Amino acid sequence: MSGIPSAGPQPADLWPEVQPDAARRLMLAGVESFARRGYHATTTRDIAATAGMSPAALYVHFPSKAALLFTISRSGHEQVLGLAQQAIDEAGDPATAIHDLVERFTTWHAQRHTIARVVQYELEALPEQEYGVVASLRKDIERLVRDVLDRGVADGVFTVGDAGTAARAVLSLGVDVARWYTDRSRLTPEELGREYGHLVLRMLGAATGERP
Repeated sequence: MSGIPSAGPQPADLWPEVQPDAARRLMLAGVESFARRGYHATTTRDIAATAGMSPAALYVHFPSKAALLFTISRSGHEQVLGLAQQAIDEAGDPATAIHDLVERFTTWHAQRHTIARVVQYELEALPEQEYGVVASLRKDIERLVRDVLDRGVADGVFTVGDAGTAARAVLSLGVDVARWYTDRSRLTPEELGREYGHLVLRMLGAATGERP
């Protein structure tokens, strides 16, 4: 059973930067197949069948199953990096930056929980060179969080022993959402994001106040 409901986001919404639409359909089929069977147990025939295409169709757009996984993983990490950077750029202080970053990060992992599970938990299946590209994106995301934490500590807003460790802990909370969240979860993705934003501020020793 797919974790992405048919009434949910469509391929063009999930990967607007990818062309043509057939490639996006194959990415969605890859996500569903990898989530259902695992990367190694999934065949290119499985992916093509899920997309409603011929077995050879995948190779028109992706040279291999690994290339498909890489495109899914790289796109997911680039989206998360973009929303993290936007949250920081729009914030006026470290506490707001962390709150809004965590809110958006968590919401993304809940809204796209099936994609996020593949993005986060199939990393080891990537070939070495492709893994390096994704690992670099993950370091960029972690660095953004660490830099905000450093600013917050310097301003006396956060109480953090080691900013690097705290950054990984903050991100791990959002990543883990993809493991357990389903469309039947009690809180909506947006509600969960707001709750996690408040939770992280308390975890960092910040005064939360009445945040939206």
